[in-house]
Amino acid sequence: MSHTPRTSPSRVPSRSSTPVPGRSPSRLAPPLIRPAPSVSSLRVFSHGSSVVHTPVSISPPGTATPQQEGGGESSSASSVKEGILIQEPDAEVEIIDGDQGNASGLVDSRAGDEESKRSLRDQLRRTLSKKESFTDIDIGKTSQPCMSLAILQRMRVAERYPPRQYFVLTDAGKPVFISDHDTHSDSATSMIGVIQALVSIFLDDGDKLRCINSGNTRIVFLLRPPLYYVCVSAWGEPESVTRFHLEYLHLQILSVVSAGQLKRMFEQRRNFDLRRLLGGAEPFLYSLLSRLEWDLAMSTSSLHCLKLDPVLRKAVADVLVPTSKIKDMLYVILVAQGRIITLVRPKKHSIHPSDLHILVNTIHSPSILNSSAAASWLPVCLPKFNPSAFVNAYVMFLPRADGQDTPRIPESPQEPSGPIVDIGPQQNDDASSGQSLPIGITASRSAEIGLVCVSGHADFEAVRGWCETVSQRLAKDGLLKTLSNAISQGDTEYSVSSLGVPGLRHFVYKSRSHVQVTMPLFEEPYDSLDEKRRLITLYQTLFDAVHAKSGQESTLKLQYIRTSQESVMGWITQPFELYLALSPHLPKSAAVGAANSIARWVQKEEKRLFLRDAPVF
Repeated sequence: MSHTPRTSPSRVPSRSSTPVPGRSPSRLAPPLIRPAPSVSSLRVFSHGSSVVHTPVSISPPGTATPQQEGGGESSSASSVKEGILIQEPDAEVEIIDGDQGNASGLVDSRAGDEESKRSLRDQLRRTLSKKESFTDIDIGKTSQPCMSLAILQRMRVAERYPPRQYFVLTDAGKPVFISDHDTHSDSATSMIGVIQALVSIFLDDGDKLRCINSGNTRIVFLLRPPLYYVCVSAWGEPESVTRFHLEYLHLQILSVVSAGQLKRMFEQRRNFDLRRLLGGAEPFLYSLLSRLEWDLAMSTSSLHCLKLDPVLRKAVADVLVPTSKIKDMLYVILVAQGRIITLVRPKKHSIHPSDLHILVNTIHSPSILNSSAAASWLPVCLPKFNPSAFVNAYVMFLPRADGQDTPRIPESPQEPSGPIVDIGPQQNDDASSGQSLPIGITASRSAEIGLVCVSGHADFEAVRGWCETVSQRLAKDGLLKTLSNAISQGDTEYSVSSLGVPGLRHFVYKSRSHVQVTMPLFEEPYDSLDEKRRLITLYQTLFDAVHAKSGQESTLKLQYIRTSQESVMGWITQPFELYLALSPHLPKSAAVGAANSIARWVQKEEKRLFLRDAPVF
């Protein structure tokens, strides 16, 4: 089978900084999220490696596309030194305990002697169980004989996607972050204590606790000393997905408190309460968890750029090249709709996609997005660039081309006058959740454009003055108006119907050489949040299988899954990865044909879909 290769001027800037003890940063408190079932009453079952139900893979006739050993990124892609983005290697299956060495467990001597710890450890290992099917959920009988089928389905869906819970604690058992606001303090303390004890018991025995299965619930552990991360989920996603969420949670915390600071603080005081430093940063974490639920670019360790005319993209990028008078400039980034328009960087210097995601998430958090100031100056650590140091990010949202103030908050059809704030990733209410969803989930056409200048030790006034000049030049040349029109008219989005492939419902295409993805809008039958969740979980299952992320014996070139609602297929080649959803009534050969049609269409539209070339300085 052939495949396609490649694939108000009156405002004044404000300064924001990392929260420090004794100071209360001006940040909006995140709203309450709906309560989740407590995990303190779970009967715990443990095993050494995750159990993944992997559907049978198939290979289409004539498939002869070479694949790099281990399913990693293509070695024949553009050079890391010359590329815009650094390619993400496939994560290893084994837990890496961080750069600071192995984790050490702290167990209170009052908790029991060695014999009791050994007994508990043996009990955990003996009580293994298989994960139950979600289709076997018992809704229960009702006393109302006229209950509609729609109500029953909503009840079933509510149980199908219960809110995920995230916990961050220190290796001394001090709580750092809990995603569920409604968790009672005593209950939270008990759960943190159980988590810390479980991890410590296995560490004392020279073992590592990866995950615990309890019926439909999976509890995943990630150890990054001096911090432990835990996720409780009953969505049925592969273990690697929630582990990936915990990795990003760790990176977001490092963007506020660098790895060097963490090491020094906990070396001096092992019982240090990190919540004092993260007290104003919770909105960043809730915003990140919301993005992780929906953003497939983050899930595939890549970047989702704004679809744009290449001539317009290049003209905008040329304006963003900094002058030689500004020293120590690292990156100049233009962002709209939560996606990158263009990125200007130093010569032979790339940026990691996760650093870009952390940066974009930070500038779209409530404390920045809802600020009345015209610009903000904030220190941020980019963990993949340098985990022990901070860079300075100057963020300004450009004025609208018509002279009006840019609305900072996209309006919701249900609540046109209410402000939007970042929420936890598990709120099931469609009206509320839709406000914080990434582009592609909802057809938002807010013309808000943000300019981000990242520098080392550049002079603040020089950077601010240059950014004002850039804003004025973009407006004078008509580029800002053209950009705003393209966004407001929907030219930056596309529908799956644009491809004209019969039965095709959705797809995600990743260019491995550009480390970027493209995808159409979610449309019928994925027009509800729960249907989107279901499809995204299927995509994640495919991604996990082809890359062997959860300890499978080997990687795959192709994976095909058929459900009662759709057929999905994942296909990985040297130049690209492709995940698509089709009607379940189509044969496998139709899925292969649709994959080739998508690859040809993406090749034709590549200049619009991807950020291929950008100026350097």
